[in-house]
Amino acid sequence: MKNGSFRNFRNGFQTVDGGANDSGTSPRPKKTGGKIAILVILAIVLAILGLNSAYEIKEQEQAVLITLGKATAVTEPGLHFKIPFIQQVRKVNTTIQGFAIGYSTDDNEINEDESLMITSDFNFIDVDFYVEYRYSDPVKAIFASRDPLEILKNISQSCIRTVIGSYPVDDVLTTGKNEIQASIREMILKRLEEQEIGIQLVNITIQDSEPPTQQVMEAFKAVETAKQGKETALNNANKYRNEQLPSAQAQADGIIKDAEAQKTERVNEATAQVARFNSMYAEYIKNPVITKQRMFYETMEDVLPDLKVIIESPSGSMQTIYPIESFTGSDEDNAGTAAGTNTGTENNVTGVGPAAAGSTQPQE
Repeated sequence: MKNGSFRNFRNGFQTVDGGANDSGTSPRPKKTGGKIAILVILAIVLAILGLNSAYEIKEQEQAVLITLGKATAVTEPGLHFKIPFIQQVRKVNTTIQGFAIGYSTDDNEINEDESLMITSDFNFIDVDFYVEYRYSDPVKAIFASRDPLEILKNISQSCIRTVIGSYPVDDVLTTGKNEIQASIREMILKRLEEQEIGIQLVNITIQDSEPPTQQVMEAFKAVETAKQGKETALNNANKYRNEQLPSAQAQADGIIKDAEAQKTERVNEATAQVARFNSMYAEYIKNPVITKQRMFYETMEDVLPDLKVIIESPSGSMQTIYPIESFTGSDEDNAGTAAGTNTGTENNVTGVGPAAAGSTQPQE
C-alpha cells in the first residue's frame, strides 16, 4: 500500500484506481446490509403512518378534525380515518361534569375567597355551590377561547354574587334557596349565549349556606328560634280562630234566623191587624152608630174587666138589666149579679145607655 493510499484508508476513504487495488487483486462484491436497513426503515414509517391514519370516537366523546387549520366536528362514534401529518384530531368529553365554588371537592375545605358574600341587608354569609356542565359544541370549546372552563367559572361567580347581593340573609339561609338557584341559572345561561364558548350549563345548586363566624351563627340561631316561636304562636292563634269561628258563625246564623222569624211574625201580625182594621172600617161605614157602641163596650170590657155595667132605658127605668158578665162569665156569676142588682146591695153602678152612657148612680 502506498503512502497516499494508506493515508486515505486511515481517513475513511477508499482509493479507486480503475477496479484494482494496490496489491493488484480484484475487488470484493458489495454487501446487501444497506438495502435491508432501508426496507426496515420503510416498514417502520409505513406502520407509523398506518397507526396515525385511524382514530376512534367513544359514545361519550366528540372529535374535532383539523385539516390545514380548518376545524370540522365529528360527532358519530366509531372508527374514523385521517390523513397523517396533514389532519389532526382533538377529542372532547361530552359527559356531564362539574366543579365546586366555595369549597374543595378533594378535602371539603372552605375557600373563603369564593364562598364569602354579602347580602342585600349588609350581612356576610358563606355560600357553597356546585356547577354541572357539558360541552355542547366541540369546535367552539377548542377554538373560541383558551380556557372555556375558567370562563364558565368566572361567569358563575359573577352571577352568584350578583343574585346573592339582591336577597336578604334570611332568604339565603332558609326559604329563598330555590328561587336564588333559578335566578342564578337563568343569568348564567344568558351570559353563556352571549359568550358562545361551546359549554352548556346543566344545573347549579346551593350546597350549603351559613354565617361566617361562630358568634354570628349563634345569633342567627337565636333569631331562627324566635321566628319559630312566632310561627308557633301564630299557628296556635289560627287554630283557636278556626275552632271559634264556626261556633260564632252558628250563633250569628241563629240570631239572624230568629230576627228574620220575628220580622216575619211582626209583618204578618201587622198585615192581619191592617186586614182586621179594614174589615172593621168596612162595617163601620155600613152602621157607624152601632159599631161605635160595640167598640166602646169591648174597650171598656178590656180596660175594666170587673166593672158591672147596667144599661138603662131612655126613660130612666131600671127594670131591664143586661149585665155584661152574662155573655162571658159562668151561670153562678150571672145569678149572683142579678140577685145583687135586684136587692140593691151594690152601692155604685155604672150606667151605660143611649141616654146616659158612663154615668154612676146609687141603687134604690
